[in-house]
Amino acid sequence: MRAHERVVNFSLLGLTLAPLFVKVNPNVNVILTACLTVYVGCYRSVKPTPPSETMSNEYAMRFPFVGSAMLLSLFLLFKFFSKDLVNAVLTCYFFVLGILALSATLLPAIKHFLPKHWNDNLIIWRAPYFHSASLEFTRSQVVASIPGTFFCVWYALKKHWLANNILGIAFCIQGIEMLSLGSFKTGAILLVGLFFYDIFWVFLTPVMVSVAKSFDAPIKLIFPTSDAARPFSMLGLGDIVIPGIFVALALRFDVSRGKQIRYFNSAFLGYTIGLVLTIIVMNWFQAAQPALLYIVPGVIGFLAAHCLWNGEVKSLLEYNESQSSTEKSSSSSAEDEVTNADKKVD
Repeated sequence: MRAHERVVNFSLLGLTLAPLFVKVNPNVNVILTACLTVYVGCYRSVKPTPPSETMSNEYAMRFPFVGSAMLLSLFLLFKFFSKDLVNAVLTCYFFVLGILALSATLLPAIKHFLPKHWNDNLIIWRAPYFHSASLEFTRSQVVASIPGTFFCVWYALKKHWLANNILGIAFCIQGIEMLSLGSFKTGAILLVGLFFYDIFWVFLTPVMVSVAKSFDAPIKLIFPTSDAARPFSMLGLGDIVIPGIFVALALRFDVSRGKQIRYFNSAFLGYTIGLVLTIIVMNWFQAAQPALLYIVPGVIGFLAAHCLWNGEVKSLLEYNESQSSTEKSSSSSAEDEVTNADKKVD
């Protein structure tokens, strides 16, 4: 981890804890927390090997409809069933997810203090009576799960806003780190689809706001305010993760070409400006806003403008992580074959 990444990580931790000790403007807190989370997730997504699985154009087109079906299902559950019962079930579900997400987020820091073989040697656990079902894990992952488990127990018992935010940030970082759009074409399809999804469910129906207020789980970041009528400001995790995976793709595109970070800066700046506009409009009208209405044009617009300025639209549109992965694998295989042939000749 480079120095600037460490600084950002500690800044994000300090900002998350700050409202416990000092008064922090919730609008500033929303913007800085979201931007730092995207930054951390993007740099963690840069790995020696490209992701093995990427999103297809077809799935990107279907995603807003799948999201709509899930959102509407949750709305109906809260409407016709006890909110306490629904939230109790969801708490159990997010308890398990929280342990996995928090453990994976802490793992890189914990690994440095453990023996090397604890990080490398896999343990395979097979379920009794179901030998086809198995889990693979390392001792380091087990150690990382211990603080994750205790933390999730605290969250389940207290539902404190700080516990909610830490789990939410862990979900965001893991989402940005692990999910791959594959190409900018797929990313544009996904973002444009969710742009209209967000507008529809926030402006034209009460569904999105109703679910966000009823859903007592870390699907949103909540920031304490001094307003008794509105004690918390909220930002949905989707407004961080969805544009975040697009910004991360821009960073990996820069890294793949071995050039100075350029398009990442444009996409990240577009995200920041889009989020700032969301907060300004929300406070101006004193009403919930679909954040992707402002973030999507910001991210795509800034990246597109930078690309057009440099005359590199074609190379950006032709970039495909799955093909890059195949080409690297083929190149490695070819190098191995040449090396083996040289050894035989010797």
